[in-house]
Amino acid sequence: MTETNRKLLDFIDASPTAWHACANLAKRLQSDGYQELFETDRWSLCPGGKYFARRNGTSLIAFRIPRGDFHGFLMMAAHDDSPSFKLRAKPDAPSAGYYTRLSVERYGSMLCAPWLDRPLSVAGRVTVRENGKLTVKLINIQRDLLVIPNLAIHMDRTANDGKKYDIKTDMLPLFGSEKAAGRLEVLVAEAAGVKPEDVVSTDLYLYPRTPGVVFGADEEFIAAPRLDDLQCAFGCMEGFLAAGEGKNAPLLCIFDNEEVGSTTKQGANSDFLVDTLWRICEALGRNFYRSAAASFMASADNAHAVHPNHPEFADSQDRPRINGGIVIKHHANQKYTTDAVTEAVFAEICRKAGVPVQHYSNRADLRGGTTLGNISTAHVSVDSVDIGLPQLAMHSCYETAGSEDTAYLIRAAKAYYECAYCHTAEGIEL
Repeated sequence: MTETNRKLLDFIDASPTAWHACANLAKRLQSDGYQELFETDRWSLCPGGKYFARRNGTSLIAFRIPRGDFHGFLMMAAHDDSPSFKLRAKPDAPSAGYYTRLSVERYGSMLCAPWLDRPLSVAGRVTVRENGKLTVKLINIQRDLLVIPNLAIHMDRTANDGKKYDIKTDMLPLFGSEKAAGRLEVLVAEAAGVKPEDVVSTDLYLYPRTPGVVFGADEEFIAAPRLDDLQCAFGCMEGFLAAGEGKNAPLLCIFDNEEVGSTTKQGANSDFLVDTLWRICEALGRNFYRSAAASFMASADNAHAVHPNHPEFADSQDRPRINGGIVIKHHANQKYTTDAVTEAVFAEICRKAGVPVQHYSNRADLRGGTTLGNISTAHVSVDSVDIGLPQLAMHSCYETAGSEDTAYLIRAAKAYYECAYCHTAEGIEL
């Protein structure tokens, strides 16, 4: 296993929820000398300064101020949330006079079947009373705690003929016997280091306990939970930190709630990005509109690789392969923001960095998903390209990608942040 893949899998394993992912990224920034700013404070920025801000504990924007004058902002965006099951406020769901299950609701659009018959646990954030104040704490019950059991084939002979899952019935995890009622609240309080009566409220999610691995005849694949989109969040962060100073201000955005449409105070459809850019410009005495017009965004969210068992679902030409490098995404109706100019900019940056590029379009008769690019640029209208890394089983709780591709993204992100991007009437300087 390469050092890059080891670090990636360690990061994913330590990030069972968006709160944990954001906290781990913040620790990484702080260890590299970045100062945390708070939206409630006045910002005082200086040339050469390294900063980041968080919103809701799940979204993060990091940036550096060049020592000299700069054209605009070079931005990369990824997201740290993944489809899962959220526990209800009163989770106990007794069944059959013997079992205690946990009541859940679906977060995002996921493949349900992979969640069955595998060890799961609970992680998230809790608000507690502590020392006369309300305090937010992250918790992770690090033990095999739950399983969502399948119905035996003897009781459902059509199970292999196609299954429609009823979330309120089929996807409730088994927690214990009838004696386990109320025990989750005790475990959550223990994880938070408080008494059960001091837990005021929770945001808790299921997560699979299966750790990430490198596999394949030549260890050419990685499999892990939450590769969409922690693989891009990790790669963008590493490239951001590795980049030297260029002629633009580098900025990294990690947003929450992409899987449910981004329409939250911490999502890409919020004012978090535009507010941050405004405050940077205000602190430096720069004109926001001119700075934004000179900026560029690369939205990084994983892409569908051609499937080994079902290649017919891929476009006949734009069908990325695992370990084939960065994927540039295209969509005629602008679900992806890539156009001929922004494609050329990013492809040229990758060419100079020695990073292979491939292309993705949905098969013409299939509807694809959405991502961060066109949502973010609705608030900050800049040239933008949508990219990603190729993977299989997107929105499964255990996904597959390439063992070489994370390193390609890190190299591409580093080159992107270091480039001399300047778009004028005479052409584009890189």
